Amino acid sequence: MSASVTTAPFEQIPTVRRNDDAMYDLPAWMARMAQEHGPIFRVAVRPDFQPVYLVGPEANRFVLHTGREHFSHDRGWSPIIGPQFGHGILNMDGEEHARHRKMMNPAFTIAYMARYLPIMNEVIAARTADWTARGEVDLYEETRRITFDVAAAALTGLATGPEVDRLRELFLTLLHLDFDPQRETWEQVYGRLRAAREELHTLLLRHITARRAAPTDDLLGFMVAARDEEGRPLSDEQLLAHVDILLIAGHETSTTMSAWLLYLLAVHPEYLARVHAELDGLPGDHTAPITLEQVKAMRVLGNAMSEAGRLHPPVGSGPRGVVKEFTFGGYTVPAGAQVRYSIAGAHWLPDVFPDPERFDPDRFAPPREEDKRTPYALIPFGGGPRICIGVNFAQVEIKALAAHVLRRYTLEPVAGQRIAQIYPGIVGAPLGGIRVRVAPRGA
Repeated sequence: MSASVTTAPFEQIPTVRRNDDAMYDLPAWMARMAQEHGPIFRVAVRPDFQPVYLVGPEANRFVLHTGREHFSHDRGWSPIIGPQFGHGILNMDGEEHARHRKMMNPAFTIAYMARYLPIMNEVIAARTADWTARGEVDLYEETRRITFDVAAAALTGLATGPEVDRLRELFLTLLHLDFDPQRETWEQVYGRLRAAREELHTLLLRHITARRAAPTDDLLGFMVAARDEEGRPLSDEQLLAHVDILLIAGHETSTTMSAWLLYLLAVHPEYLARVHAELDGLPGDHTAPITLEQVKAMRVLGNAMSEAGRLHPPVGSGPRGVVKEFTFGGYTVPAGAQVRYSIAGAHWLPDVFPDPERFDPDRFAPPREEDKRTPYALIPFGGGPRICIGVNFAQVEIKALAAHVLRRYTLEPVAGQRIAQIYPGIVGAPLGGIRVRVAPRGA
């Protein structure tokens, strides 16, 4: 809780109005609001919805660690993701979450990444093989295909092909609602969403049934075989909810960070030269697929990845429902309120990250180490006891993807496009994609 001696009531929390332009400049806007109004304020999204935003390292620490008993993931995430994705690890609370996470944890340790990395390498090589022949690609669309195929293969054992392509289409239908009121009614939209969900779950249930009959060593097989302390397996409904969330989280974050990382390196040739030097200096056969030992050694590339996640975090804020009254920043927030801890805003606070708009990966290298100097300042994957379960998976995949591409290709952004991260909701994405021309490295 806040160390403030006196506290003001909820009604006195400063309220700001977010205009439409803020979605194109969310990190800077959130940081500016925090500088002007303090680490706690409300945002008037609409008259009946004014969530409380907490901004800064101390806010992150409070929500994610020291004060986490005041908050519910279920009451924060479930209203956003809706009923179509069920009740999975993302929107579980308390003991239920702890029990389910314990069953999954072994499959997400850094040691287990050696099992996933060959799958990642195979998908990455196959999906990028024709880039030079095509001449121009959209990094956002390409990384989406790669990361979804990787998630499908590593987590559920589904190989790249028509079935995975259809799976991706169904998830995109559910995640990114395409509604034209001139073309269809809301009833028709809901019918389309129901049909997509039913087809998606029919497909996944077929594989769950197969895993029950013949266990495999992918994550789905691992979860099917898992038992809690009382020997109970996960039900089909629970497995579907977990797979839904893991497939979404397993590619959305990696997609955005990978696309931005490749773009930022393309437009910062001096730092790119340092990354090339690091990659060229790694021990081992450079024509062979990346190894886990090589991934761990990529410090220069790793700092660039951290900077991409700081500048353009895939998730702009973390939603929580308040289940127990708390005080923070001199104000009291009652149970029942909606809270957002602002990942984007915390990443752009100039007193934590000097010159926050500047691409500067060395801020994470010794002796500066700005993220370590201020704990809970850098949180693209969350933090605390419930840090993203797939953080190791994502970081290994992003490094492997970037290393493969940078070893083989030169990327040149296409002129005349607006490059920006847009946040129409909780999750962000590059506006209109990021188009680049591709040539063989050294050509």
